[in-house]
Amino acid sequence: MSAVYINSAACISVQDTLNENFFQNLQSENSVQIVKAIEPNYKEFIPPAASRRMSKTVKMSTVASQYALKEAGIEKPNAIIVGTGMGCSQDSEKFLKNVLENNEEFLTPTFFIQSTHNTVAGQIALGLQCHTYNFTYVNTSSSLEFSFLDAKLQINDGEAENVLVGSTDEQTDRTMELYKLNNTIKKEEDFPVDYINSKTDGVIWGEGASFFILGKDKTENSYAQLKDIQLSNKLYLEETQQFIEDFLSKNNLKNDEIDAVILGFSGDAKSDVYYQKAMDLFSNSALLYYKHLSGEYNTASGFSTFMACHILKNQEIPEVMLINDFKKKEIKNILLYNHLDGNDHSLVLLEKA
Repeated sequence: MSAVYINSAACISVQDTLNENFFQNLQSENSVQIVKAIEPNYKEFIPPAASRRMSKTVKMSTVASQYALKEAGIEKPNAIIVGTGMGCSQDSEKFLKNVLENNEEFLTPTFFIQSTHNTVAGQIALGLQCHTYNFTYVNTSSSLEFSFLDAKLQINDGEAENVLVGSTDEQTDRTMELYKLNNTIKKEEDFPVDYINSKTDGVIWGEGASFFILGKDKTENSYAQLKDIQLSNKLYLEETQQFIEDFLSKNNLKNDEIDAVILGFSGDAKSDVYYQKAMDLFSNSALLYYKHLSGEYNTASGFSTFMACHILKNQEIPEVMLINDFKKKEIKNILLYNHLDGNDHSLVLLEKA
């Protein structure tokens, strides 16, 4: 299989990640239940008339995709692939509210049309007048990884040279209320959160959109080579280490050849045990975490991929991400491990371009 490179990376998140100096200004959050994305001034990117009809996730994705395309110097990609866990939940809620308030009569179709998960990829394509392969993956916490896998296959099969791949998820009031009721979101009495050694269940919920250009050719601006991806819907705790070791073995790597491991510690004691198991394999690697910077959400791995790209390019790890004090002179291989509530485990291997 031919090499696949990440040639640009853009992210809208809880951090000011559109700012060039974001790397030095990362702020940890451990004492609120919900953290909101720092949004740009949409008027600079989207006509106001169109912006009014767009939900937050469509607007975030439109801007992040524009940044990614501009950085890669591409006007129209050969394919657009988006991963999302919750899709356009704001419009879904509006539609359902309309159904209830109007006794299922005289409904306008607008909110329903805009509530489908593939609205994001469709709106980006409309904006670019791009009539190529357009696909959306909805696989909870591995939605982005499935999108990467598809893009990799498109490039390796010669179907595309450059693919716009993104991940996006937004918050909605009603969903956040339900998450508090079922204890998905951490109780207020459990703050502040110790992400690495948490003894309580629940997470701090975030949101964001991350977009990347994957290409078959390495460029001057290439961040990383996307080496491999492994996915598992279910994993018993005792299988965790074997899952990781088999993946490394498949890529002809030993544990100590992984220079940095980015783990998805979320502060949820019952599911973070998988990351504790994974940590034991890497005594000679820098161990990092990131959900204290992004919050937990279905496609939070987009934020970790974005951070990994910048770590590889800058050859520098932000102190705020470090779990241990181990650092290597050169960062060549980064392993990303993520899951959501103990389900949909993903491994992504990135190598310095």
